[in-house]
Amino acid sequence: MSPGGGSGGKREPSFHQLRLFLVLAQELHFGRAAARVYVTQPAFSQQIRSLEQRLGVVLVERGGGNVRLTAVGQSIAEEAGAVVDAMARLRQAADRHAGAARGLLRIGSLGAEAAMPYAQAILSHLRGKHPDLEIEVRNLTFVDMFGSLLIGEVDAAFLRGPLPGGIQSLQLATETRVVCLSDDDPLADRDTLTLGDLADRTVVDMPPEVPRSWWDHLTLNPRPDGTTVRFGPVVRDTEAMVLAVTQGSAITFLPSAARRLYPRAGLTYVDCPELGLSTAELAAHRNAPAVSALREAARQMVRESGSGALDSASEG
Repeated sequence: MSPGGGSGGKREPSFHQLRLFLVLAQELHFGRAAARVYVTQPAFSQQIRSLEQRLGVVLVERGGGNVRLTAVGQSIAEEAGAVVDAMARLRQAADRHAGAARGLLRIGSLGAEAAMPYAQAILSHLRGKHPDLEIEVRNLTFVDMFGSLLIGEVDAAFLRGPLPGGIQSLQLATETRVVCLSDDDPLADRDTLTLGDLADRTVVDMPPEVPRSWWDHLTLNPRPDGTTVRFGPVVRDTEAMVLAVTQGSAITFLPSAARRLYPRAGLTYVDCPELGLSTAELAAHRNAPAVSALREAARQMVRESGSGALDSASEG
């Protein structure tokens, strides 16, 4: 019996599902495919099952982590590739004829990044120069901040480095980082802290689909003396992170702007020079007039602020 349970329940597959299926067809492993687009394996598997239900056919034979495409799946993969290629050509044609930046630009924001002064300056400049461009800002979590870019759910995003390879980035600003502790922590009344002071503290952790290298970099794991960080509660976004700290279950490290963006009762921020700097970046994964206009607005902001932008493809 087909997953669709009859033709009456079929719906058109989404472009997003076709792209995920093509990744699976390349990897032939749910775990690797999910990791490649930075989504959880259950969420990835559900999208493939939904695609099967919408088409009314079985696309993959499941058994352990590895999968094998069915004969229908192999045929669908070829057609899905043609659809994705055709959509890319359609976008390119539209971009050529549009010329000016217009349409919808979807910008992701990790937590409150879009509220930062430089981000607001960029968006203000963009709206002033391209009044026909519709701008939509979407909140991103730690879990979907990279995957949303890679699978095209957002066109660009305000994130914090370091970024994984393959994502183009423009450095917008740098700032110091601070330790975030609960008010009743004995270290909360200190003016400054060292990594040595924090050696026995538990640090909040990230879900497994977040690149480990990203969080290890930001938590300085391992520490300069070779010791490893003791990780504790897993959080999916900044609000959950600061909540875990106020409850006294862990500490965390945040850009110094968190003092203004995340003031909470029961929370204290303390300077720690050894944490180094935090880098705010504008990330993108495809070229289009709207994205180019956004990047030009960002370069203009950087020039006016007097800091030098670093424009590159991140190596992760």
